[in-house]
Amino acid sequence: MTARIDPARSDRPERLYRGYAFDLDGTVYLGDALLPTAGETISRLRALGARTVFLSNNPTYPPEDYAAKLTRLGLPTDVSDILVSTQVLVHFLHERMPGARLLVLGEAPLRRALADAGFEVTDGSAGVDAVIASFDRTFAYPKLQAAFDAIRAGARFFATNGDRYCPVPGGGQPDAASVIAAVEACTGVACEAIVGKPSRFASEALLTRLDLPPADCLMAGDRLETDVRMGLEAGMAAAIALTGATTEEMVAASPIRPTYVLHRLADLLPAGVAAGG
Repeated sequence: MTARIDPARSDRPERLYRGYAFDLDGTVYLGDALLPTAGETISRLRALGARTVFLSNNPTYPPEDYAAKLTRLGLPTDVSDILVSTQVLVHFLHERMPGARLLVLGEAPLRRALADAGFEVTDGSAGVDAVIASFDRTFAYPKLQAAFDAIRAGARFFATNGDRYCPVPGGGQPDAASVIAAVEACTGVACEAIVGKPSRFASEALLTRLDLPPADCLMAGDRLETDVRMGLEAGMAAAIALTGATTEEMVAASPIRPTYVLHRLADLLPAGVAAGG
């Protein structure tokens, strides 16, 4: 990893990268509004010929919704430029358990995507091959009971992502980590694989989507333990944006050392390359 960056200053890259991967919540937008300088910065990078891809651990929306939202907010985006943990999970399961019967602790978009990909999605515990934990605002005791029964009967245990919370205007919402913890606590069985950021499954999918060598790419996000860690471990440059879940104090205290520290996304542009200029 690179040397520690002083979090009290913004460290502007000296070069343009051929590919940029952006987290969404807390990095590009918060709620239903782009964060300051995000739109013009990404537009400028595109105008300079850079490939831009957006990566989210949040499986509560399909890729089409993310593309439509960015487009509506002023960043025209094709669905091929969106990568969600749901898509990583589908690929992961296709390679290991094609056609499996799944108990999904998740919301309708995830359940629908898995069913459309050829998996059998059930609410019951009988004959379940794998339990999938995810961001689930409908999580309730009957779901926990079904997961408990299925895992005790031999089902495997995977998760879309391990985020503790999802940033929203005014605070946050408990995310998949709380669902994973509940299942682990009652079963005594650890989650076998979490496929979203910062896993190698997510970074491999991202680099396939970028179609560029890691050294030519930069990952930007607002979480050290997911966005920055994944970028660094994949061989990319990694920038922490102090626009969401992470503060300067958290950067200073963390063993994860970002390549760049950004007070705003416009700090990605090298000196002399003005957003919109």
